[in-house]
Amino acid sequence: MAFRSSIIRATPICVTGKIVMAAGRAFHPENWVDQHGDALFKYAVIRTRDASIAEELVQETLLAALQSYDKFAGQSSERTWLIGILKHKIIDYFRKVSRLSAYQAEVEAKLEHPEIFQQSGEWIEHFDFEAGPCEWQRSPDKAVEQAEFWAAFSHCLAGLPPRIASAFSLRELEQLSSEEICKVLEVSTTNLWVMLHRARAHLRHCLEKKWFATAN
Repeated sequence: MAFRSSIIRATPICVTGKIVMAAGRAFHPENWVDQHGDALFKYAVIRTRDASIAEELVQETLLAALQSYDKFAGQSSERTWLIGILKHKIIDYFRKVSRLSAYQAEVEAKLEHPEIFQQSGEWIEHFDFEAGPCEWQRSPDKAVEQAEFWAAFSHCLAGLPPRIASAFSLRELEQLSSEEICKVLEVSTTNLWVMLHRARAHLRHCLEKKWFATAN
């Protein structure tokens, strides 16, 4: 992938050839990009929605890993350890984005899409699955295994305002609790609920157009 060349140029550990020891095993930092670069980049780019930001976070992760290899306990694989470091970098990035992003009331209100919710009955304000395309109802679980779906998902996620996209990513991709997300984004529980509601509404509406409708 194209991102590798820039990481190799910008990350000193990729050319040091230095062998380090931790948890009784040898580390070869010069191989980290080849062995884990793709996985780290994909993990970052689907969450940040920006290839250049993803590259920077991967570079920071590799440098942080070299500086803290002596703390590696060996209880997980090298890749899992690196992704754990990257996850913290991504959370810090979301915290920064939230502080710099202004609240856009009109833009965020347009994410509601009331037409995709039931308007009456026992399940009022719940998703109206009958309004969705047949492919959505038949096999949503299989879609996540397809590269094309993730491309459509990334496109739809990119259409969200930064703070709402951050909230959704922290909740659904990073699996943080509501309390943890509120601390990271500095929002109330009520505000977080509204943000997640709008994110899910927008993503469903967008995916029906960009993915499930074309899959039929």
